[in-house]
Amino acid sequence: MTLVEWARLVCAELDLPEEVGKDDVDRVLDLARDAAHSVARPAAPVTTFLLGIAVGRGADPDEAARALSRLALEQADGGAGAAGGAEAGGQDSG
Repeated sequence: MTLVEWARLVCAELDLPEEVGKDDVDRVLDLARDAAHSVARPAAPVTTFLLGIAVGRGADPDEAARALSRLALEQADGGAGAAGGAEAGGQDSG
């Protein structure tokens, strides 16, 4: 089973439009990679989940994914302080 096929099955299960294509899957995987490598591994699912919320609220998928990838890559380039809590298992208590 391909990832696109899996995504379409998930969409059917969640009663979502099944308009998932390779570009959609690639966009999410690229963002997950950037978050995992630049911030912390657990940042990948959290970041892609938040992308989904943003897109569900009307954000452009490509623009939102680019912005989040850019943010993650900035953390690798010098924003390690912001990522430190996530890597140490810290949670923002709000």
